[in-house]
Amino acid sequence: MSEANQGSVRQLSHFINGQHAAGTSGQFADVLDPALGRVTARLPVANAEDVDAAVAAAKAAFPGWSETAPLKRARLMFKFKELLETYSDELAELITRDHGKLFEDAKGEVIRGIEIVEFACGIPNLLKTDFTDQSAPGIDAWNLRQPVGVAMGVTPFNFPMVVPCWMFVMAAATGNTFILKPSERTPSASIRLAELFIEAGFPKGVFNVLHGSKAVVDALMQHPDVVAVSAVASTPVAEYIYKESAKYGKRVQALGSAKNHLVVLPDANLNKTVDAIINSSYGSAGERCMATSVVVAVGSVGDELIERLAPRVRSLKMGGGMEPGLDMGPLISAAHRTKVLGYIDAGLTAGARLVVDGRGQTVAGHEEGFFLGGSLFDDVTPQMSIYREEIFGPVLSVVRVPDLASAIALVNAHELGNCVSLYTSDGGAARAFTRQIQIGMVGINLPSPVPSAWHSFGGWKRSMFGAHHAYGEEAVRFYTRYKSVIEHWPDCPP
Repeated sequence: MSEANQGSVRQLSHFINGQHAAGTSGQFADVLDPALGRVTARLPVANAEDVDAAVAAAKAAFPGWSETAPLKRARLMFKFKELLETYSDELAELITRDHGKLFEDAKGEVIRGIEIVEFACGIPNLLKTDFTDQSAPGIDAWNLRQPVGVAMGVTPFNFPMVVPCWMFVMAAATGNTFILKPSERTPSASIRLAELFIEAGFPKGVFNVLHGSKAVVDALMQHPDVVAVSAVASTPVAEYIYKESAKYGKRVQALGSAKNHLVVLPDANLNKTVDAIINSSYGSAGERCMATSVVVAVGSVGDELIERLAPRVRSLKMGGGMEPGLDMGPLISAAHRTKVLGYIDAGLTAGARLVVDGRGQTVAGHEEGFFLGGSLFDDVTPQMSIYREEIFGPVLSVVRVPDLASAIALVNAHELGNCVSLYTSDGGAARAFTRQIQIGMVGINLPSPVPSAWHSFGGWKRSMFGAHHAYGEEAVRFYTRYKSVIEHWPDCPP
């Protein structure tokens, strides 16, 4: 996006059957630049007619695409990967303008999205199955995985490229067609991805993009020709999508909220630990499902942690996402900033000690932006809402416990189980922690343990609804049906 276009309001579109579509509803939503607090784009809101058009395009494309050789699909993925690399800075800028995250963070997101495509390039090998010769006299047994049909995805505002890639890339690689409903707050990257998908040579209708809110999601979930639903959202929304989709007979995976703990033992390297906490807790203004939101200080380490963390939090630099040398951008909206401020007030009311207060900070040249400085709480207890609930902002809580067993019990008692980290120099403690902790993703001396593209992503408990985690080999299982074949040819010798 050129600097000359920054002041103009862009007109965005749906993407249906390989081309831009204005939609038929006549209704539009505003897209804001969070760093400036002003409208930068107008987005069409889909209606039932638009939903039917997108589903019809995906349904029509499915027979031919599902029978396309996996090797040909892989070659198209290689071309798509090449285009993503060519336009990586453009994609990152679109993310920054819509979301507000720092440009360097956005470039990192683009890289993680490309990694999913790289994994999908291996789809011929990923779809290989097993064969048993002579499972009985004259009988052979084998299995295959076949695509399920038209799939849909609902993605959040905070990762407008990488989370869609978890879904449509793996769905298409396995032979399905797809309809994406991205967040209406950060839609620009999805539209560009759809354009590049067509440029790479994928058939029309394999990947479609529809904009809107709950009504569009409901219409897609209830549509008889949509057979699979994938979603990333807050836990209440994820649970609703899971239950509603199951009611209509869909296969579904829905990833929900997170309350991620980082446990620090007294023998941890505190220099590296503090660096990790700052980056994980305050990067992208805390608007990450993998952000550290609770530090669990074990034994005597609590006072030194607070002493080291406080000046680092106070010195965090905020500004517009395209500016260099910053630590944080803005929150996504004024309403969300108000919500996060409410949590800070609730923490004070509950008796937590606010060591660093990020309220009231402004950024020169961005006075209308949705900025909030980093905040740090000490003396937080499990009964407080700032501990129990996902804040999704630059607010870190420190909870103190006497020993590792207490830390494990604390983490396991939380209803959310997305990710957790342990910082220690003790291999035995790390092994015990890894085996006993009831969390879906675990990091040892690493914060925000996001699995690589060839593994899979997902939490436990109320952070995940459905049987399969996202991307990796779990995505191959989710977007395919397993079929077993037993063959006997009577005229063949046994």
